[in-house]
Amino acid sequence: MFRFRTAVLATAILGTMALPATAQDLQPFADSSRLVSIGASLTEIIYALGEGKKLVARDQTALYPEAAAKLPDVGYARALAPEGVLSVAPTALLVTEGSGPPEALDVLAHAGVEYQTVPEGYSHEGILVKVRAVGQALDVREKAEALAAEIDADLKAAEARTADIAERKRVLFVLSTEGGKIQASGTDTAANGIIALAGAVNAIDQYSGYKALTDEAIIEAAPDLILMMDRGGDHDTTEGELLNHPAISLTEAGRNGAIVRLEGSYLLGFGPRTASAVGELIDAFYGP
Repeated sequence: MFRFRTAVLATAILGTMALPATAQDLQPFADSSRLVSIGASLTEIIYALGEGKKLVARDQTALYPEAAAKLPDVGYARALAPEGVLSVAPTALLVTEGSGPPEALDVLAHAGVEYQTVPEGYSHEGILVKVRAVGQALDVREKAEALAAEIDADLKAAEARTADIAERKRVLFVLSTEGGKIQASGTDTAANGIIALAGAVNAIDQYSGYKALTDEAIIEAAPDLILMMDRGGDHDTTEGELLNHPAISLTEAGRNGAIVRLEGSYLLGFGPRTASAVGELIDAFYGP
């Protein structure tokens, strides 16, 4: 019989999850021997802590490391089906803030699956909080502190490279170009966070989240560079398509063909590999 946390169940029934403010708000699972992780960064952290042997499933975004991609996929983090999660007989479920829907977590709680929510934060400190939260939940605090210290040092070294830059590059993060409309990132997103860590400025700061931009807004944003996820396959936007966009072509980024692409979870995951991603962005933005 699986156990669940009373506080978690109570909030799930109300349709809103209680989100831990710090890593210390999580408690060790009673039994994490059959663990399901929802969130690519959580899965990466679990493997980085040497606890990957506990994982029996992951969400569809978790494709790194290679061992994770071989695990059963229980669906997209924000559109979980309880049946998929329960099919792997989990003893514990660790989810990133924003996973759901709440109704699915409610069903899982009623089924007796103990689950906990890890806070998400698109910042240097946010990564360390996640690492420590996972360490708390899996009762491997010492290993988590060691990993957090390593990530902290790597991030500080990367950030130091841009500390004295006077003129910051203006970066436009393009999520998609569906229907000829540029969907771009404003503030309060992983894209905004990674641009800041790389010592650049988000060219769009008038709204939060992702929205379609007018041609006028793109020209006014005046980006020096365009940042994109490298999706691969049919869903990817070619550089030619982007550079031929009438508004993009009038910007400094468009005139110079300045497009930077990195794989999605590596670029926006905010996990153990983020310092490496930041280093690559700094090289692309300012030179090695």
